Amino acid sequence: MSTKPVAIASDHAGFELKIILGGEIRALGHEVLDLGTHGPESVDYPDFGHAMAEAITSARVDRGVIICGTGIGISIAANRHGGVRAAVCHDQTSARLAREHNDANVLALGARLIGPQVAKDCLGTFLRTAFSEGRHARRVAKLD
Repeated sequence: MSTKPVAIASDHAGFELKIILGGEIRALGHEVLDLGTHGPESVDYPDFGHAMAEAITSARVDRGVIICGTGIGISIAANRHGGVRAAVCHDQTSARLAREHNDANVLALGARLIGPQVAKDCLGTFLRTAFSEGRHARRVAKLD
């Protein structure tokens, strides 16, 4: 397991869930790199998707969590950067498969679609699950 912190970022819609998941990351034994937003005021989700991508591509972190209303917009922004594999997940199964099959390095969540407990479940699964490699490595290599 990496000793690097886990980054977390959100827009205003995901701010409250970001606070909850930041505490959960710490409870799971990881440091947190908080990339913002730092309040509930309206902001633009691409800014925080790009901030996460920079943290991943600069190797400041190996994994991160991004949150907006649906998880879709912020994941699109993050995925525009090579080396970022952000997966929108809605349950533990999608979080597990994102790691096992896609080597996702960023978990994207929709604060308006899932509740805090489901988000915590997704987070724990995402952080505990390893990439399966094997036949999946060939496919993941084609993403970049």
